[in-house]
Amino acid sequence: QVQVVESGGGLVQAGGSLRLSCAASGSIFGFGTMGWYRQAPGKQRELVASITSGGATNYSDSVKGRFTISSDNAKNTMYLQMNSLKPEDTAVYYCNCNPWPPVTYWGQGTQVTVSS
Repeated sequence: QVQVVESGGGLVQAGGSLRLSCAASGSIFGFGTMGWYRQAPGKQRELVASITSGGATNYSDSVKGRFTISSDNAKNTMYLQMNSLKPEDTAVYYCNCNPWPPVTYWGQGTQVTVSS
């Protein structure tokens, strides 16, 4: 069973930066589509950014220009570089891996808190 684990969350002041990592226990990167989602209290989980096996990326309008998604397939790791953080970015961030649909893997989430 493949396990996916996020890390890198924490508390940061507005305007600061964090880099989230998503590591998989198996060689699932380089296939399908991977993404970062987030869920704030009382809100639905939303897609923040995604990356395909070909390297094509997609971002939600709310993070475009501030966040960058990337992956290192050799290390089975995906990253989310978050710059110019805002209080509204506060949420639990989840890694989602879809190497060969309908198979999908979710991490346990990592908390990001941005103080004003």
